[in-house]
Amino acid sequence: MKPDSWRRTAQDTYSGTVYALPDRGWNTNGTLNFQPRIHKIALTLTLTHNASAQHPSPPNLHLKYLDTILLTGPDGLPTTGLDADVTGAASYPGYPPLPAATYVGDGFGGAGPGGKRISLDPEGLAIDNDGSFWVSDEYGPNPTPRNGTLSFSAASPPVYNPEMTINPEDPQSGRNNNQGLEALTISPDGKTLYTMMQSALNQEGGPKKKNRQPARLLEYDISSGTPVYKHEYVVLLPKYEDYTKNESVVASQSEMHMLPSGDFLILSRDSGFGHGQDETRSVYRHADVVSIGNSTTDLKGTFDGVGASVASSKGVLKDGITPVEYCEFLDYNVESELAKFGLHNGGAQDALLLNEKWESFALVPVETDQRQRSSAKKEYFLFSFSDNDFMTQDGHMNFGRYKYADESGYNIDNQVLVFRVEF
Repeated sequence: MKPDSWRRTAQDTYSGTVYALPDRGWNTNGTLNFQPRIHKIALTLTLTHNASAQHPSPPNLHLKYLDTILLTGPDGLPTTGLDADVTGAASYPGYPPLPAATYVGDGFGGAGPGGKRISLDPEGLAIDNDGSFWVSDEYGPNPTPRNGTLSFSAASPPVYNPEMTINPEDPQSGRNNNQGLEALTISPDGKTLYTMMQSALNQEGGPKKKNRQPARLLEYDISSGTPVYKHEYVVLLPKYEDYTKNESVVASQSEMHMLPSGDFLILSRDSGFGHGQDETRSVYRHADVVSIGNSTTDLKGTFDGVGASVASSKGVLKDGITPVEYCEFLDYNVESELAKFGLHNGGAQDALLLNEKWESFALVPVETDQRQRSSAKKEYFLFSFSDNDFMTQDGHMNFGRYKYADESGYNIDNQVLVFRVEF
């Protein structure tokens, strides 16, 4: 949510401005030369107090597209959603080695001069107090700040190994494929940045869903011009029963948000269930709470080398390592609540079936003037946007020049859920 944009405009009506980060473009049939971007969207929320399963409310959140910020590299060239080259990272003064992709033609299968661009699979987005953005990259993985369209600095987390050649296809250590820095958040005072791996590194159980429980959480001091790596924690992600395999597997996380208390919301969920998937009934979609206050184990330095491990290949933590505290909090899949808006988890493949991928948080106060009751607890609206993987039958990329239809046959809308929560 854009700082200071949240307003109560009437008794039951609120408005604000959000920034939304799509990932690397349509890629169900392979990656394309899509330029990553940030969308600016106005939203209006109108509360409905009497909605029920018998008399469901129509959608009460209105979205209006406002603007787009296209992301470029330090050289001013557009970034790209193409898979990075196996070797040959891009180098710029003052930056760590950055993943880059060499392409022919226009990068969409058409004619063009070709070129080489920084590869970016943007996943996490956080707004600094000065209005600039931080974007976490699943390729690197890297957290990178951006002022408008140009990146101006970067901080490479210790798990990044610029010398690694992807041979075999699944490396023995480092991030698992498509399981990079999925989450990103900044402390309310703007001084500290946190970012988190989607699940365990490969040497710690990453390749198999049933073992990928220990995810690393990194802390950086960003109060000065140069980010400083300060602390590293381990989070044991929750497990759920995958009814398609009769197996207990890990719910990877897709987002984090720091609360005023210093705790974190973590969006942990299953995968492969929802609109457009073979199976429609999700088992685990949660906004859970993590507390780092009681974790006495700082992993920084000791476990940062290539191949260094905090856990066995089965995901079992080594002796002496204390994970952060993890508590279940909010379940997206409560049928009685979904029914108030005509939504459902499981069942028919229709536009009211919840999407598979939920990947964002925005938290704003119910009482915008901060005049709340004397209790220590306060009420908030929690917004959560879904990711539709650009799945449509009427898709356009490359500024309208490239038309596509996803082979799934589905049109997957972006969905947004709003919860009223109390902390």
